[in-house]
Amino acid sequence: MAKVEIDEGSGFCFGVVNAISKAEEELSRSDTLYCLGDIVHNGMEVERLHLQGLQTIDHSQLSQLHDVKVLLRAHGEPPATYATAERNHIEIIDATCPVVLQLQRRIKRQYDDNPQAQIVIFGKNGHAEVLGLVGQTDGNAIVVENLDDASHLCFDRDIYLYSQTTKSLDEFQRIVEYIKEHISPDATFEYYDTICRQVANRIPNIRKFAASHDLIFFVSGKKSSNGKMLFSECQKVNSNSHLIDSPEEIDTSLLAKASSIGICGATSTPKWLMEKISATIEEKLQTSAN
Repeated sequence: MAKVEIDEGSGFCFGVVNAISKAEEELSRSDTLYCLGDIVHNGMEVERLHLQGLQTIDHSQLSQLHDVKVLLRAHGEPPATYATAERNHIEIIDATCPVVLQLQRRIKRQYDDNPQAQIVIFGKNGHAEVLGLVGQTDGNAIVVENLDDASHLCFDRDIYLYSQTTKSLDEFQRIVEYIKEHISPDATFEYYDTICRQVANRIPNIRKFAASHDLIFFVSGKKSSNGKMLFSECQKVNSNSHLIDSPEEIDTSLLAKASSIGICGATSTPKWLMEKISATIEEKLQTSAN
């Protein structure tokens, strides 16, 4: 029967652990707590906390609330969100990741010092963290998702490049090199590697783990940015890697062909879910053996 192993390096990062701890602490004292957006990009964890009383809302719903408590998740929020909360007498429970908070402050300082420069953020358009970063510049920052986007920058003007904390370090470096090659001698180019090492440092480990097994189940919510990035790293070293977000998505036909099965996940993937998937695989293997 195939050996099944869970990657010890996978699972929640500090920012997610902190946000969930704050939510559970508040829910232990009250029946309801609002959260602006999914507390984590993992549907099963969101559902677990929903059963405890955590209600997910969007920005339009936030503007309608008054005199309640609202948790801000690890991704962070733009200044406009805090202004809405103050106007509506909403108590904010701020679980913004310290790494994201520091990045927000750096971008705001840079923008205040030189509002005419191009503040460029390597990240995903519309991502919660990126919206919070762009908000530090009164909406003037330029978001680039890839090298092609970066090629459309104005290279005659100053460029200050930052990155969403969960992006690929390799992609960031390619954009840096491209801008270095094309920036005008009369313009300033400065770049800041603001990628969280809790994510980046997982790449070598997850590559090694994926390469050591015949079959990989990468457990992640489909909306997770770092999940997509880390899953692509698994695929680079093991083409037999499969993205799932629940035990129901396990393709049983894959199990018979593998002698070694690895389970890993994103910084937004709870350990309990990986353990549940491991137990389901073990059960399926046992059933087929009998």
